[in-house]
Formats: sequence, structure tokens, C-alpha cells
Amino acid sequence: MTERFYRAAPILFGLVALALWEGAVRFFHVPVYLVPGPSTVVAAFLQDPKGLLLSLASTLAVTFVALIASAVIGGAMAVAMSASRLARAAIQPWAVVMQVTPIVAIAPLIIVWVGDPFASLVVCAMIVAFFPVFANTATGLASAPPELTDLFHLYGGSRWRTLTLLRLPAALPYFLAGLRISGGLALVGAVVAEFVAGSGGFASGLAYRILEAGYRLEIPRMFAALVLLSLAGIAINAGLGLFGRMVLNARGGE
Repeated sequence: MTERFYRAAPILFGLVALALWEGAVRFFHVPVYLVPGPSTVVAAFLQDPKGLLLSLASTLAVTFVALIASAVIGGAMAVAMSASRLARAAIQPWAVVMQVTPIVAIAPLIIVWVGDPFASLVVCAMIVAFFPVFANTATGLASAPPELTDLFHLYGGSRWRTLTLLRLPAALPYFLAGLRISGGLALVGAVVAEFVAGSGGFASGLAYRILEAGYRLEIPRMFAALVLLSLAGIAINAGLGLFGRMVLNARGGE
């Protein structure tokens, strides 16, 4: 019973918070254009569920393509750094530059350079999501126990066999942890890029719907889009966490 209660605690807390929010808005007569109540937000969503869900699907498409690209590129660059000191010297500074560069500042340039709206959004989101996978995987590749590394060298293990049989398995939990972090960042990057693209006239994704609702002072609709984004972020985080546990359990059962 106690375990079930702890699992239900986030849901119960959310319901209580929604009830307090609704009660406060009604009691203090807060105008809808300032803070709409949950019931008003739900009503705004029900006015155009298809449009909002299609916009959410557009944002999620950018998010998942960017996440896959981040996982592939970040993992490959981390492996290259682990295999070569020259690659480490060449890659690491530029990876840090990508991580610290504000995507808001360079998103307009990327949209102009790439040209294609969808591809430019993916590039922006990938830049935001790339670093956690890269950094975590690089840390994992360097975390192999030194005694096992020495054992591989003692028995004449090649660099390739040491990488595939020792370093990559050791890096798997780190990679999955980085992937989970990057999932949320990919969504953030997609939304930021859509804000820039929406300001420039590209109508796509929930961020554009938020801009559109703001221009029209349709605040409940704006809140509905924000709630959808929040729920999508929670689902991505939970889904990647479940995926990571499944992979590690399957590996442990081998």
C-alpha cells in the first residue's frame, strides 16, 4: 500500500495543485487574459484539439529526429575521442563551443543557411541535445576499470577488441543517461527553433501556436499549448527512462 501511495503521490499532488489553481482564480476573479483556470484551459483545447495535436506532432517529429541524430553523432564522436588522442584534441574544444553557444543567437543563421524549414529546426534542436550524449558517453568510455584494461593489454587485446568488449559495455549506462537528458533538451531546442522560425513566418509546431495565441491575446489557448508541451516532455523523459531500464535489464540477463 505504501509503495502504491508513493507512486500515486505525483498525480495526487498535481490534482491538488489544479484544484487550488482553479479555486484561486475563481475566488479572486482573476481575468482570463492574465491567468486562466484549468477548466478554461481544457475548454480552449477542446475548441481545436486537432490543430493543437497536429502542431504537437510536428514538434515531436523535430524532437525525435534531432534526438536520434544527437545520439548517433554524439556517440560516434565520443568513440572517436576514446580511440585517438588526436581526435580528442580536435573534437573536444568544438564540442564545448557548441554546448555554450546560445541557440537563440544562432538559430536565425541556421534557418537561413539550411533553407529547408524542417531540416533547420532539426539542426537547431540537435545542437542543444548533442552535448549530454557526447559528454556522458565519453565519460563512460573512460570509466572502464584500469585493472581490466591492463588485463586486455596483458593478453594482447587489440585497441578495437578493448573498445568493443570493454569500453563500450562500460559506457552503455552513461550513454543511456545522457540520452534521457538529451530527450528533454531536444524538445527545448525544437521549441526555441520554432519560436524563431515562427517569428520569421514558418508556421509549424506548438511554439508557433503559442506565438499566434499571444498575438491574438488568446491566453487560454496559449496555456493549452504549454500544457501539451509539458506533458510531452514528461512522456519523453519517462519513455527514455523505461527504454534505458529495458536495455540494461536485457543486457544483465544475457
